[in-house]
Amino acid sequence: MADLVNLRHARKQKARADKEQRAARNRAKFGRTKSEKQKTKAEKSRFVRRLDGHKKES
Repeated sequence: MADLVNLRHARKQKARADKEQRAARNRAKFGRTKSEKQKTKAEKSRFVRRLDGHKKES
């Protein structure tokens, strides 16, 4: 005899699994920590200031 499956629970479980997979893909694609973002911003700012410092005044 086959096991009974509650389709409502199976559907919800599949939706949760799909949502978790989508979240994992988004974390890999967009996920950066706050400190990584701040570090990148600081490096960019430092680069711009250094570049401006090397410009000749006309």
